[in-house]
Order: sequence, then C-alpha cells, then structure tokens
Amino acid sequence: MRQGTKPADLLEVRALPRDRSRGILRFGEITVPCALGRSGVVTRKKEGDGATPRGTFELLQVFYRPDKGLPPTTRLPLEPITPRSGWCDDPGHRLYNRPVELPFDAGHEKMWRDDRLYDVVVVLDCNLFPAVKGRGSAIFFHIAREDYRPTEGCIAVSPAHMRLVLASVRPGAVMTVL
Repeated sequence: MRQGTKPADLLEVRALPRDRSRGILRFGEITVPCALGRSGVVTRKKEGDGATPRGTFELLQVFYRPDKGLPPTTRLPLEPITPRSGWCDDPGHRLYNRPVELPFDAGHEKMWRDDRLYDVVVVLDCNLFPAVKGRGSAIFFHIAREDYRPTEGCIAVSPAHMRLVLASVRPGAVMTVL
C-alpha cells in the first residue's frame, strides 16, 4: 500500500482459483465479482498478452459517455469522452499509453465504443509514469460485459458496482491486483 493510503482507500482484486479470468473485487464492505484478462494475472505484463498486471495502481481519472446517462458520482477527476477520444497502444509511438485525439495515425483504442465497456472507465496508474514501451497500455478499471467474459487485461465490473465503488472512493485510492 502506498504511503498515506488508508485501508478504506484500497480496492483489492484477486483471481478465482478455478478461473483465472474472473475475480473478486473488495473495497471496504463491498465485495463484487469482476472480469480479468483472458490470460489471468501476471507479474511481467507485455503489450497484447491479454493479461491483467499484478501490482498496486492508483485510480487517477474517470472518463464517461455523456450520452449513456448521468456522470457517475465520484470525488475523482471526471471527464466526458467524445467520439474523438482515443488511447495510444503503439509501443513505438511517443504518446504510447496516453490519451489521444482521433483520427490518430498510430495504433490506438477508441474510447467511444459501440458496446458498454467504456461507458464509465477509470484510468489506472499502470505503466504511465514513465510509460515503458511494450509493458502494456490502456489497463483500465471499466464496465464488464454482461456475461463477465475476459478483458484484454483490464479489471471490469457491472455498471451498478462501478457506480457504487466510485461513489465511495477518494482521490489517492489504489487498486491492488494480487
């Protein structure tokens, strides 16, 4: 746990023993199911491996789709996304693992998705300061698919559980993936 972090600021994620792509997220009195990367949890994250990185990551900022309902209640920095919102996932680009504006010539993810996954998305401090090329990008805490199918490496929960967590979390909160 980071210095100055109180137990109430800790979100703990553990993979299930029988299904590495599913887990349990605990935050204070809240315990909810979550989806993890298709390759489970790993110590050495690599771009494109489909794994959720093990570690402790600060919850930095919340993005949301303003056309999909009210913004979530949270004390974290909150910003709407637009159809031009993207995230660079090209390890060879100087903006690797950073938000970008679309159109964008290098490899990227669209933040404005047709599915619900990024209707609410929290940026985790994973490989950001500094971004090490090839160590993974766009590792977010976001909305899960309805059937909790695996993510590409993120941690995902239901929309109701995301709003429940965000209403209570404070700036400086961290997520520990074990």
